[in-house]
Amino acid sequence: MTPSHKALVPFVSVDHMMQLIHHIGLELMLVGLADYIEADFKRWELFDKTPRVASHSATGVIELMPTSDGEVYGFKYVNGHPQNTRDGLQTVTAFGLLADVATGYPVLLSEMTILTALRTAATSAMVARRLAPKGADTMAMIGNGAQSEFQTLAMKAICGLKTVRLYDIDAQATAKCAANLTRSGLNVVKCTSPEQAIEGAQILTTCTADKQYATILSDNMVGPGVHINAIGGDCPGKTELAPGILHRADIFVEYPPQTRVEGEIQQLAADHPVTELWQVITGAAPGRRTDEQITLFDSVGFAIEDFSALRYVRDRLKDTGLFHALDLLADPDDPRDLFGMVQRAAPSAEKE
Repeated sequence: MTPSHKALVPFVSVDHMMQLIHHIGLELMLVGLADYIEADFKRWELFDKTPRVASHSATGVIELMPTSDGEVYGFKYVNGHPQNTRDGLQTVTAFGLLADVATGYPVLLSEMTILTALRTAATSAMVARRLAPKGADTMAMIGNGAQSEFQTLAMKAICGLKTVRLYDIDAQATAKCAANLTRSGLNVVKCTSPEQAIEGAQILTTCTADKQYATILSDNMVGPGVHINAIGGDCPGKTELAPGILHRADIFVEYPPQTRVEGEIQQLAADHPVTELWQVITGAAPGRRTDEQITLFDSVGFAIEDFSALRYVRDRLKDTGLFHALDLLADPDDPRDLFGMVQRAAPSAEKE
């Protein structure tokens, strides 16, 4: 039995996602994603919001990240397993779905391993555009794994970054990142210590993978006037910044009930003041106020950003053919006769 057209769900495979990136252009796609994320943050109060549902193990975490704006529902499945790279596997993999709230029918299924890297970078740059010091053009990229090139190119496309200073405890990771950025038009500097990486940088991005309390930036490394983009901490027991930095910085977060459990601020008292990003974007709260201020984006990733990214992909798929029509939903001619549909699919001999 051939499924009806209305029951077929567009599925964006990894190959199709890569083709879509090249069809649009990587930097243009990062700009577009940032615009969609910012637009959804402006209507933040419309969304259902809940901390992600996490299942932790000794080796990592598996999470579901749901949200809805009342018309469209979305979720992402994502894992985080730092030891995977030792076995030639990705630390993070993901897929996501959008559905029509009125019917409950899915309208898009997509890979999100690549898309998550893109939306995370787009979010970082969207925030830096509002919080980094005016004229900031140099970033220290500490942690040169799978996120590093996307983070760097988003800062270039959205914030006008000119120089990136790379450091990773694994020199091969730094060499990989530098090679991948060879044709980016950026001045790429390979560094041998985090202290060297932050020299002259107005934006400090930390993105390391170990699931542990760590001190990637110590208090004495961070001077006045910088913007810190801390994206490595994303689960309980995993941090990157010394507590002293947090006490000196103005901290900006996506969704406090999630960030207080998973972010850098899990090291602070539960009532330590933070500013929600949506309030800055809508003008309800100030962002950077002075040249001397240290601003910190305590980024853990939130479901609305994934919703925005899936919404962007859905809108850009039209007329590209960059998807599979997936036979995901049973759709009998008579909605009450699911059994009859199954029976009609039997081999001819069984029907006789």
